Amino acid sequence: MKTYLVGGAIRDALLNLPVQEKDWVVVGSDPASMDAAGFTPVGKDFPVFLHPETKEEYALARTERKTAPGYKGFSFYTGSDVSLEDDLIRRDLTINAIAEDENGALIDPYNGQEDLKLRVLRHVSPAFAEDPVRILRVARFAAKLAPLGFRIAPETTALMQQMVADGEADHLVPERVWQETVKALASPAPQRFIEVLRNCGALAKVYPEIDAMFGVPQKPEWHPEIDCGRHLLLALEIAAQISDDLRTRFAVLVHDLGKGATPADVLPSHRGHEERGVPLVEQLCQRLRTPKDFQKLGVKVSRWHLHSHRLFELKHSTVLKLLEGLDAFRTPEDLIAFSYACEADARGRDKYMDSQYPQAATTRDLLEQLLPIRLSEAEREGLQGKAFAEALRKKRLQAISDFFAQRPTPPARQKS
Repeated sequence: MKTYLVGGAIRDALLNLPVQEKDWVVVGSDPASMDAAGFTPVGKDFPVFLHPETKEEYALARTERKTAPGYKGFSFYTGSDVSLEDDLIRRDLTINAIAEDENGALIDPYNGQEDLKLRVLRHVSPAFAEDPVRILRVARFAAKLAPLGFRIAPETTALMQQMVADGEADHLVPERVWQETVKALASPAPQRFIEVLRNCGALAKVYPEIDAMFGVPQKPEWHPEIDCGRHLLLALEIAAQISDDLRTRFAVLVHDLGKGATPADVLPSHRGHEERGVPLVEQLCQRLRTPKDFQKLGVKVSRWHLHSHRLFELKHSTVLKLLEGLDAFRTPEDLIAFSYACEADARGRDKYMDSQYPQAATTRDLLEQLLPIRLSEAEREGLQGKAFAEALRKKRLQAISDFFAQRPTPPARQKS
């Protein structure tokens, strides 16, 4: 029985990146021996065990055989005669197929170290094509490693395109799509995730609402980049720079879905795209079973983002309507996330990437002023129900007027 450290821990260490978790492969063992050594079985699809002390995952070396379409269509063999090389050749990318023995020596039968130096994401073997989840994983690694200059090998892109053409991407299940999406959103360059999926044709399969935005024109005086899809990529790039909140980044991802559904005869105008996008956000979230708080913020940003852009032009009563529509007094964290998503939208345009967006900080400052407002005992006396709510609204509205009266005149709004 021999144990090897494998996969991401070695890849990230060689790239001088933080190692998040360690995975191990065990060669020459079996479930009974692992159980006798105190390991806890946790694997459903194939034997994986938790170390009795570190709780790190130890998987028996295995081979796989494709038995049906999709990522679950495999049978596994984990006999004690499976070698380390047999296990590694079934992995997705060469940079993830490097192992380290107990003495710190690297075992690299498929030249992963060379591809790390070349900054290339390359599939290990033709077996890559048997698992559609690997399309998502390559896109996610491209997003994670983009700052280091990684590119996808042309032959790997071609294989991914063939997988989509063969229908493998049709078998991706919502849970795995969302799992890889969340990891991509947490990466330094989430826009690369979308770019890679689109380049291989998978975006239309897993995110048809997003794919529909590409090639749709916008008025160049508002959007110099013209293409709605390109605007989305730029907005995601800004979102990753200004916010670590994954809900904010997701809201940016879905904020303009309504533009992909704009009738062709009114293009390049997109009047009403905010409300038009709301059912599309809900449809996407329900299909992928996203957490409710992601869907809630995505809907809010879709519906209200143009109000944020026009903040300094709005009537004060409309500003209050905006805050109420965002449910900002009960969920101030949503208002904060909303403000950053709107900033990413406004700046995510050619020629505006380095521009200022004072609306975001102004909205946050305004909410900070409004949150403590309460009716005094004298003001509450005799008020109930709608009368109480209206009195509170009136007090908040006066505070909004006072707030803007005390602030300098903002710069003219940039079209967005």
